[in-house]
Amino acid sequence: MSRLLITCSLLLAVLACSAGGKEGRESNPQGDKVHKLAKLNTPIFWAEGHPGSLDRENWIIEVVGACDSPRVFTWQDLNALPQREVDARLTSVTRWSVRGIWKGVPLSVILERVGMRPSCKYVRFWSVGMVYDTSIPLENALQEKTLLAHSFDGELLTEDYGGPVRVFNPYLWGYKSAKSVVKIELMDYYIPGYWEKRGYTDSAEIEAGPCRDMNEGGKIKQIEGPGEVTF
Repeated sequence: MSRLLITCSLLLAVLACSAGGKEGRESNPQGDKVHKLAKLNTPIFWAEGHPGSLDRENWIIEVVGACDSPRVFTWQDLNALPQREVDARLTSVTRWSVRGIWKGVPLSVILERVGMRPSCKYVRFWSVGMVYDTSIPLENALQEKTLLAHSFDGELLTEDYGGPVRVFNPYLWGYKSAKSVVKIELMDYYIPGYWEKRGYTDSAEIEAGPCRDMNEGGKIKQIEGPGEVTF
């Protein structure tokens, strides 16, 4: 199947999920308040199936692989680590982009805490259920805005949008920003992930072209070239 057909099929699925609407309310940890991402009509899409309600307070992320001190980080551990807020965009390969203040733990802090070894070249993420995975190069993992994010514009992320904790990586297409992360592997070699095995590029380099700006009601704007989207 060509990349164009894959992208078109995925876009139709995303639009269908977005039209459903009420998912963003049902799993919101702020009660009946509609999440800001939902207010922006940010598409909801889980390729492997929506996980339903997840236990934030008992959430854990296992970090293993090329490190001296593999360990498990609890929700409480993550919140006790240094936090960073970044004003940036999550941009989907299906050509929509949403901007806000994302907050979480810099991925570089996690790698430092487990004693990453010099042999580490890639960081692999697994989502809840251990079906979805994706990997990014170490240099990308260490960039300033790459986070294990738990909040958007001051609101905790819901399951719809990858909560309790997701990767936020504004430098690459959104399929590299794994949702509801439960495991991180420090790798000395690359393994294609869920979407990469289905025809998406391993690099996930953001490409020039039209894109819907969800912050402006889906207005079509132009991505000028590779790298972080800043319109």
